Amino acid sequence: MIQIKIVETAKELKDFIRFPHTLYANSDLWVPPLDRDEMAILCKDTNPAFEHCISEYWLAYKDGELVGRIAGIINHSANAKWGNKVRFGWIDFIEDINVARALIQTVENWGKEHGMNNIQGPLGFNDMDNEGMLVEGFDKLPTIANIYNYPYYPQFMEKLGYSRDEDWLQFKFNASQAVPEKIERINQLIAEKYNLRVLTFTKRKDILKYANSLFKTLNLAFSNLYGYSNLTDGEIKCLIKNYFSFINPKLVCFVVDEHDEVVAFGISIPSLSRAFQKAKGKLFPFGFIHILRALKKTDAIDLMLNGVHPDWQKRGIHSLYYAEMNKAYIANKVKIAISNQQLESNINAVRVWDNYEKEPYIRRRCYSKVLLPTNVEPDKE
Repeated sequence: MIQIKIVETAKELKDFIRFPHTLYANSDLWVPPLDRDEMAILCKDTNPAFEHCISEYWLAYKDGELVGRIAGIINHSANAKWGNKVRFGWIDFIEDINVARALIQTVENWGKEHGMNNIQGPLGFNDMDNEGMLVEGFDKLPTIANIYNYPYYPQFMEKLGYSRDEDWLQFKFNASQAVPEKIERINQLIAEKYNLRVLTFTKRKDILKYANSLFKTLNLAFSNLYGYSNLTDGEIKCLIKNYFSFINPKLVCFVVDEHDEVVAFGISIPSLSRAFQKAKGKLFPFGFIHILRALKKTDAIDLMLNGVHPDWQKRGIHSLYYAEMNKAYIANKVKIAISNQQLESNINAVRVWDNYEKEPYIRRRCYSKVLLPTNVEPDKE
């Protein structure tokens, strides 16, 4: 018998966070997030996204044993732009379609109760949370910013009536490729024509000076992309505090205009996937040691974020920071780079990689399903 129980206590939330550690105990590809980060995201008291989101979390039990989990999220800010949708995320389950069905139907019913006419996921509270279900690349090690799941997940989703809504792509690169002289000449002309400066860094404190300008540009650059909701000041402050400590300044490049505002950016970090696996979700007593060691190694890197202000798109600005980061990879003896996941429909972003020797790495999918007729009024809670 399958029982679905809403998460109500601190212990149940801990069980929710730790369940994948049991599910993926025999996998050498699943990368566990840090428990403290998951707790900060899922708790209403610490995640500023709850200013415009509501959520519930559920655990699935079969014969008394924990066998699955799921989160339901309604992002009112996103829905004001994209329609009345409920999101599901943090979805994990044993290889039993009845467990998957019970979990997903729980979120469906919750969404209907709030007047939502569509369900989509896996998605988080905002685009900085992990999103997308793995559908290709089950033999590849993901980055710390991406979801891994077993191959039966997408099979079950399709059997439960869900269809593809959007895909994200990632690519693998030989990071030692030299920047062509032609690109160097063109980049110099672009920078001079538009009075732009390319910034590189050696200290984190120098990056922090541009952090708010970076996220202002990020909001504008991503505003029309699939399901995006603008990050609030609170969310931006939280992201800066929690994640800028992972940044290696040598792997970051900003392009600023004559007013010293960020108009384009590229942020990479050393690959932390194996370090996070060793940490097993815990910074202490030894997890932080594995992470600190990995932060000093630069033979493999992950491209975490990149974007161009909409007013500067289609002017070749992206080439300025890609070329500079390319030089940094060579200088720091980086061998392999994995791109951040990009929407397949975002043709301009995907085609940026056409000038580089690359290979497909991972594909993730957002699924959706119609719940109610579109004329149903949403719950204004």
